[in-house]
Amino acid sequence: MSSESLSAQRRRRAGRVTAWVLGGILILAIVGAAWIGIRGFLAYQHLTSAQQTAGDAASALADPATASDLISEISADTSAARDLTSDVIWKAGEQLPWVGPQLAAVATVASALNDVASESLAPLASVAGSFSLDSIRPQNGAIDLTVFGQLGEAASDGAAGLGAAVSVIDGIDAAPLVSPLRDAVGEVSTLLAQAHGAADALNRTTALLPPMLGADGPRNYLIVFQNNAEWRSLGGIVGAMVLVHTENGQITLGAQASSSDFTRYDEPVVPLTEDEIRLFSERPATYVQNVTQIPDFTRDAPIIQAMWQRETGTAIDGVLSLDPVALSYLLEATGPIALPTGDELNSETAVELLLNEVYLRYEDPAEQDAFFAAAAASVFASLTSGSADPAALVAALGRAGDEHRLMIWNASPEEQAVLDGTTLQGVLGSPDADVTEFGVYLNDGTGSKMDYYMQVGAGAESCTPGEVTLRVTLRNAAPADAASLPSYITGGGSFGIPPGEVDTVSYIYLPAGAELVSATLAGSDESPGLGGGTDDGRQVLTWTTRLPPGAEITIDVTVAAPSAGEVVTRLTPTVHGNNAPPVCQNL
Repeated sequence: MSSESLSAQRRRRAGRVTAWVLGGILILAIVGAAWIGIRGFLAYQHLTSAQQTAGDAASALADPATASDLISEISADTSAARDLTSDVIWKAGEQLPWVGPQLAAVATVASALNDVASESLAPLASVAGSFSLDSIRPQNGAIDLTVFGQLGEAASDGAAGLGAAVSVIDGIDAAPLVSPLRDAVGEVSTLLAQAHGAADALNRTTALLPPMLGADGPRNYLIVFQNNAEWRSLGGIVGAMVLVHTENGQITLGAQASSSDFTRYDEPVVPLTEDEIRLFSERPATYVQNVTQIPDFTRDAPIIQAMWQRETGTAIDGVLSLDPVALSYLLEATGPIALPTGDELNSETAVELLLNEVYLRYEDPAEQDAFFAAAAASVFASLTSGSADPAALVAALGRAGDEHRLMIWNASPEEQAVLDGTTLQGVLGSPDADVTEFGVYLNDGTGSKMDYYMQVGAGAESCTPGEVTLRVTLRNAAPADAASLPSYITGGGSFGIPPGEVDTVSYIYLPAGAELVSATLAGSDESPGLGGGTDDGRQVLTWTTRLPPGAEITIDVTVAAPSAGEVVTRLTPTVHGNNAPPVCQNL
């Protein structure tokens, strides 16, 4: 055979080998793709099932007993999904262009969810089966503290694991992902964040409630009720007060008082900063009705503590604040409560009865105080009797906290730190660096209870990169004949303000790092006549208004602000809430 024939034969043989190799590679690619596709489809089914179940589990963590079966279901699905997305072929596919990031994202989600279900929430599920919210229902005025010890470690592990999973999912680069997968990753992130919030709340509760209920020794807590009919920055003047004693879970009602029992001091009971004195004068630390003029409960509560001790000689371990709107939420859990006066206090009538009708009925402040004391004692008796629905009570407290109507301060720094980052602290400013926060804090200047009729709207009216405009509208919705109302409601002209008209001093806190661009009255060429100062490094504008019945006024405040994700407005909790949701929410 000639050399040319041998060469041709070799080329044909080499060609066949190459074809076989290429064919083999193609077959492996097809098999690999099919393998990944089938396993990906199965993993998708398990993750979808886990996601649907997780939607229920996030809310069920408020009652750990109901979460037990759901957590087991999630664990089975996420374990299967992790196994389907962690073999050698899948890992190899993650190295490919375009498809690789898709596979890696699915594997990351499956692994993170499985870690949460099998390692973080499984311990909680194991103790939750024997737990029920009924177990924290008061019996003979006492709460069994042992249930918190059973849940404590598991709740801590669950919160930590969910927090880690949120960080992992948030670390996925969404840019190269196809739209459906990008949306799915976003939904998982949202669900995990919600579940983390529920687990974190449970963890904080199990850590804080036992000492507050006297597990380590007797405690005294002062509960103050802010009166939204006479505005102060955090809600209203401090009116009625009750002292609550706790010891080994037993809760008893102690002394009751009203603001009229307190002295007007010549000197502040605690030192104020120069910024505070320039903005508010020394009044917040010299008269109890003005304490919550400073829009930070962590600063206000120590003032209340000092005033109470000075008046009564009793040291208190903490201060809690509620308003009548928050009380109406609690009444949804307790049901209607009969008062000694023959009135019925219920969720529908409580706000009107406590903030308006009582002043129409009783002209004598002493009779008003007696009514408030009877109402407080009746509500306390109902709550400690165990008659309230525990799940509804938890929901009511959560709603009140979200609306800044419930605040808690503990004298113990370690216990107060448990509340770090929550609305319950009532601290000035958002702890989230990605939030651009305005503050609109309203204060009555009339010396009246006319703020019951006032309506307010505050929110971001327009947002562009680096600039945002806040719009605040105040309206006096009192009846046209408001001047004929009892003088205790109108103020009787005691501060030179005609009856029926309302003076309001608004403190408008600009976002941290923001610079004022302009402030104008809507529909007017007049200057708003602003004053101001600084507080905690933030610029503050003071805006004083006077409105007769039926009148309203609007101010637009534009600032240059560092670009951040979310724009929020924290507003004084009022009777009617915020009547102007923001037009824009992101810069």
